[in-house]
Amino acid sequence: MIYQGNAITVARGTRNGGDDIAMLTFDLKGESINKLSSAVVAELDDAVQAIRAVNGLKGLVIGSAKDVFIVGADITEFHGLFEKGEEYLVEMNLKVHEIFNAIEDLPFPTVTAINGLALGGGCEVTLTTDFRVMGEKAKIGLPETKLGILPGWGGCVRLPRLIGADNAVEWIAGGSENRADAALKVGAVDAVVPNDQLEAAALDILARANAGELDYLARRAEKTSPLKLNAIEQMMAFETAKGYVAGKAGPHYPAPIEAIKVIQKGAGEERARAQAIEAKAFAKLALTDVCYNLVGLFLNDQVVKKKAGKYEKQAKAVKQTAVLGAGIMGGGIAYQSASKGTPILMKDIKEEAIELGLKESRKLFAKQVERGKLTTEQMAEKLTHIRPTLSYGDFGHVDLVVEAVVENPKVKDAVLTEVEGQVGQDTILTSNTSTISITRLAQNLKRPENFCGMHFFNPVHRMPLVEVIRGEKTGDAAVAATVAYARAMGKTPIVVNDCPGFLVNRVLFPYFGGFSLLVEQGADFQRVDKVMEKFGWPMGPAYLLDVVGMDTAVHANEVMAEGFPDRMARDGKTAIQVMYENERLGQKNDKGFYAYEEDKKGKPKKVSDTNAYELVKQVVKQEKEFSDEDIVARMMVPLCLETVRCLEDGIVDTPAEADMALIYGIGFPPFRGGALRYIDAMGVAEFVELADGLAEELGPLYAPTDKLRQMAQSGERFYSTQAQR
Repeated sequence: MIYQGNAITVARGTRNGGDDIAMLTFDLKGESINKLSSAVVAELDDAVQAIRAVNGLKGLVIGSAKDVFIVGADITEFHGLFEKGEEYLVEMNLKVHEIFNAIEDLPFPTVTAINGLALGGGCEVTLTTDFRVMGEKAKIGLPETKLGILPGWGGCVRLPRLIGADNAVEWIAGGSENRADAALKVGAVDAVVPNDQLEAAALDILARANAGELDYLARRAEKTSPLKLNAIEQMMAFETAKGYVAGKAGPHYPAPIEAIKVIQKGAGEERARAQAIEAKAFAKLALTDVCYNLVGLFLNDQVVKKKAGKYEKQAKAVKQTAVLGAGIMGGGIAYQSASKGTPILMKDIKEEAIELGLKESRKLFAKQVERGKLTTEQMAEKLTHIRPTLSYGDFGHVDLVVEAVVENPKVKDAVLTEVEGQVGQDTILTSNTSTISITRLAQNLKRPENFCGMHFFNPVHRMPLVEVIRGEKTGDAAVAATVAYARAMGKTPIVVNDCPGFLVNRVLFPYFGGFSLLVEQGADFQRVDKVMEKFGWPMGPAYLLDVVGMDTAVHANEVMAEGFPDRMARDGKTAIQVMYENERLGQKNDKGFYAYEEDKKGKPKKVSDTNAYELVKQVVKQEKEFSDEDIVARMMVPLCLETVRCLEDGIVDTPAEADMALIYGIGFPPFRGGALRYIDAMGVAEFVELADGLAEELGPLYAPTDKLRQMAQSGERFYSTQAQR
């Protein structure tokens, strides 16, 4: 044994005999994955020094004893490390470069055997060796830009020299995970083999390199020298890419463009200078708010996944499901279930609704075929997992039912009591309601403990969130099974307690309330949309209302006003009600705050409509001038305050779950980290002061809670101070 650590071992010799090859294996004790924490990086340094001290070696194979290779750096350390400032981060990265360069400079050929995920720092480890062999199902990539940073351990230096500047820009700016065939095609790896042949393939490459058949020193020279591009080629590669990437990333995400600049600046440099450029740029990005929030988002996502994983362990198997109510929503749920491998019955009382549901499912599968994600045969097979029915014939064998009929308590009540009589004693019933109380819907059920909410967001195939709603009598088994089913469907479930609107809609409607008040005071709704889109929302509030549908919004608003009359009930008509009364439902009938025409792809395109402005005049009570800052404050404060109330009322357990629900459910700008991180970033005391100023004029919707005032006074935050800068 050459070296033995907690995460790394280096053995001399292979299973097939011969002791002139060193085998460095990553196998982090007590973890299911390998990651490069500060401690593991320190071990790697020791391991490389130990290898250098051994005489008579003719090669090194780097591999993993786990199902993954290395998933990247330990992101849980990031906030703490970034707190230490720019100088510390530059030094830290340069130290890692020294370790990685020591691998690259070993006096014999080296190869990495990539058996699973090799991402971020894990991918950068593979780039240090002369050759790479990859398992057929492994994936490789540099996803750092998705965290608001760039590859800081040589990815921006080695990858372009290995696969060409254009390919490297695509990998790094896009942050993609790349399959083995794609990696082989661009030259990121030298061979793709089944996992059980990885070691043999790696040893074969070393034998050929030692025999002079493969020139490993030429490989090295290429990786450590300037990029072979003349000035015109450089301009073509980088300037064109910057324009394209800037358009895709948008103004709020600087990392992809910065990564291209780093590759460009380092292109004409030798290894050491290019690495210094990379280290400096990494440190600068690491200290931005965007990076801070995106790392926070990753950590929040881990909290959500961990909680869902605990429920999953307690859940009984969900092997056969059913959806009640076909149509677009039912068809979307059926598609999602079938596409992820859980067979589903789709029941309705009308043949035409069944047809509509099947048409929706077929359309979504056809798109997957178009994109090359499925073959026609696979699509046909997956469609057999959806069984349409007009009767309850096979419901005795169903493990879980999703009720997705119209958003009307009487209709839902009738359907749920009916289906309860047709299923087994242990079958879980769920309702895809967006606002109606689960406790209320459970009143007439014989087994309320087997019932909970399962709120999907529209369109089902796109929106990652599912709210799992616990009513007063809901049992743990129902929640666990529903969470497990949502995960099996590829969704992110967040468990919330019952109240009008649950979490996401309860928080969204005060935002719409802020919009209605702005319009009443003379704000131009199109300008409000532009300001909020500039702030980072995927669409402004008027456009979002058109997408949601005015009928849905009016109904949900009534539920909220009944539940929270002090701040959500309104005197007089709102612009939303005026639109509804004039049958301007939004995209459903091509007219709302905007009018809709079909674009070239047949999708609805919004255009300004003077009729909408004429109707809105009915609710305008005064003409005020608003700055962009005023508009943002008046839209965001009610949304953030309602999120705080949901946390205080125990509707949601943690700030992490609250923020993730808003990002996954309504497209809260990810780079701002969520409503509670947004308050933290502003400062709780500053937020309370802003809200108080607005509440004087606009009433209880803008009034901070007593607990928030206490937090402001004591300097508390929603996220622990250790994780703050």
